[in-house]
Amino acid sequence: MRVPSRAERVSSADALAAAHGWVGLDIPAGVFKVRAYLPRQPVHRNRLTIYIEGDGFAWFSRSEASRDPTPINPLGLKLALAQPSGESAYLARPCQYLGAGKGACRVSEWTLRRFGPELVAAENRAVDALKRRFKAVHLTLVGYSGGAAMAVLLAARRHDVDRLVSVAGNLDPQAWTSYHKVSPLRGSLDPMKVTASLKGVRQWCFVGARDRDIPPFLARSYARRFPSRQRPRVIVVDELDHHKGWARRWPALWRRYLSTMPAATSR
Repeated sequence: MRVPSRAERVSSADALAAAHGWVGLDIPAGVFKVRAYLPRQPVHRNRLTIYIEGDGFAWFSRSEASRDPTPINPLGLKLALAQPSGESAYLARPCQYLGAGKGACRVSEWTLRRFGPELVAAENRAVDALKRRFKAVHLTLVGYSGGAAMAVLLAARRHDVDRLVSVAGNLDPQAWTSYHKVSPLRGSLDPMKVTASLKGVRQWCFVGARDRDIPPFLARSYARRFPSRQRPRVIVVDELDHHKGWARRWPALWRRYLSTMPAATSR
């Protein structure tokens, strides 16, 4: 199968965003830049929902890293565009969209060190920039696949995130690499080690019943890390796997579970 070039992947995401009245924005974030997509004319509201992209095209095969991690199918962006109410924006991960060979981006930044301290710090600066742009007070973070691990690591260091949502989320990378018998993510931070910092954050974990990449038992294992009163709600969605169907089903899932999702207690 032919893999679209980086330019083609960027052009496709630009066109998808433009079709919904959104524009791209490259946010300086320390030694990195982070690509965002957001409404052309953001509405200033109390709450902003930020969608964080997955790992993208990180690997060409099981043993060969890709040359550029820009996603072929930007599901995080599609979810953001599908949100039926409230203000939303999208954040890619460092090195996606902007040219992997530039600046601080090296292969390790989208493979083993994908959740490294410097990458989490860059994503955090990008969240700050979006919050200022929307003049938001409270944040909901929605992470797709590997973006869920990033969302957990961000929420643990912030005090304005009171809602945390994962979609087919890789919430326990150590268990995930063990399950797939692949190399551990050396140099990456572990979301499972910061769960104590999420006290008071409401969490919902959506996972596909047919997801073989991140099966439901991994989401349940993450949820059990929390005391019963703080435990994330795990929603297993019939017929969905890791990729297909999420954007189509997202408006209904949002309305059913998240549109009236209660705010968190104070952190």
